[in-house]
Amino acid sequence: MKNVVIIFSWFFLLPLTGQSQSFKKQIKQHRKTYKKNFLADERAPLTKKDLKKMQFFAAQEKYKVRAEFTLTPDAKPFKMATYSGITRDYISYGIINFTIDGESHQLNIYKNLGFLNNPVYKDHLFLPFKDWTNDEESYGGGRYLDLKMSDIIDQKIYIDFNKAYNPWCAYSDGYNCPVPPKENHLGIALKAGERKFKGIKKSFPRQEI
Repeated sequence: MKNVVIIFSWFFLLPLTGQSQSFKKQIKQHRKTYKKNFLADERAPLTKKDLKKMQFFAAQEKYKVRAEFTLTPDAKPFKMATYSGITRDYISYGIINFTIDGESHQLNIYKNLGFLNNPVYKDHLFLPFKDWTNDEESYGGGRYLDLKMSDIIDQKIYIDFNKAYNPWCAYSDGYNCPVPPKENHLGIALKAGERKFKGIKKSFPRQEI
């Protein structure tokens, strides 16, 4: 079995604007494009048939939050574990503080140091997290969001948890999916984004489309 490094490029999709009905339509289109991209990537673990077994929480605007962003210039590089057993080099780029249902929460946003010399991903930021829906309603290994440095304006950034997605390890073995650090474990059930896959997890990455 060969390990495959997951490069997240699909998810810089659709603007974070819209209200009520238009917001729900935007999330619906985002998810449609998200699923379609599995068929366009030869590394992806899902087939067209598998897409029918993907599940999502209903879109809710309260899970699109305007967060306070604080840079962490003194952060040290560290080895982020993956579910395949190897590690990847990351560094905390900053911390976000936000509220959901009146409760305050904090998460770290990271940069993958392996991407620093790749011009395609120079703007890329990574937000992995866990929450109380794991195992029962969502994938036990946590979920991810991809962001951009250019999303940060005046120390503020919009985080849309409706766009949270599963790592490929949720569908198949053979991928190097980062494990959300303990500092990114939320103390709430965040019922937003992708839910647990209804299909059978594969024992190896898909080799053919």
